[in-house]
Amino acid sequence: MSRKVIITCAITGSVHTPSMSPHLPITPDQIADQAIAAANAGAAILHLHARDPETGFPSPEPAIFNQFLPRIKSATDAVINISTGGGMTMTVKDRIRAAKQAAPEMASLNMGTMNFGLFPALAGRSDWQHDWEPKFLEDSRDFVFKNTFADIETILADLGDANGTRFEFECYDVGHLYTLAHFVDRGLIKGPIFIQFVLGVLGGIGADPDNLAHLKRTADKLFGDQYQFSVLGAGRHQMPLATMSATMGGHVRVGLEDNLYLRKGELAPDNASQVRKIRDVLDGLSLEIATPDEARAMLGLKGANQVAF
Repeated sequence: MSRKVIITCAITGSVHTPSMSPHLPITPDQIADQAIAAANAGAAILHLHARDPETGFPSPEPAIFNQFLPRIKSATDAVINISTGGGMTMTVKDRIRAAKQAAPEMASLNMGTMNFGLFPALAGRSDWQHDWEPKFLEDSRDFVFKNTFADIETILADLGDANGTRFEFECYDVGHLYTLAHFVDRGLIKGPIFIQFVLGVLGGIGADPDNLAHLKRTADKLFGDQYQFSVLGAGRHQMPLATMSATMGGHVRVGLEDNLYLRKGELAPDNASQVRKIRDVLDGLSLEIATPDEARAMLGLKGANQVAF
């Protein structure tokens, strides 16, 4: 059987702010609607954050997640992946609250502490809908995203060991792969490993094809055939690097969390439009997409019947 490509769609995230696009889903209904449409378009995995429905500010509140998680589960067979990355103002304890309660099949896990600069997005904009938006972006100039070895140990225990949740290991630089290997060597992480190479975030590795090739070579050396990989290219790098990932034997990630545009100068009207676009690319490469159940089998997931929502 020919290999199949898993499409992950990251629906809203915590990086973009409401003023950047009228199409960014904010409310639980908007998040649910766009997630369901993305799944119907072909996304096997839905990567989810929550936002305050009044202001759009990133929220860790399980009560908000609970307003859209059951609806998505009832309407789709997609794998639900809850972020533990949260947002800049959240503690590690805050960031894992929703995933601890929901016990999803997957959760994201950033493999290191890093600078995470969003402030370049301030350039050229003054028409902010909410006062928090420019401050949020400016504060990233002096922000450190914290995920220490102790934090990673806690997340692996509280989500993985306790709930059977498996992880999308987000690696923003080469050193993160060595941190991942450290936990594999200690027996705290077992295969199949799902790595999300993240390129183009200010503070992480640049969105360059040579860098992606280097990440892949390093992961091959460290993990052999015990891992699957996907690629997240930030902003305008989304589709080129996803395409490169597919040609290298990997999977792809799209969504408004990572990129607000469908093409240069044209805002994506929704997440499903990006899923359909990458599907067209994959079809042009004679590659088939994976169903949710095929993704579950590839990644060793526990199944939707074992989540807590």
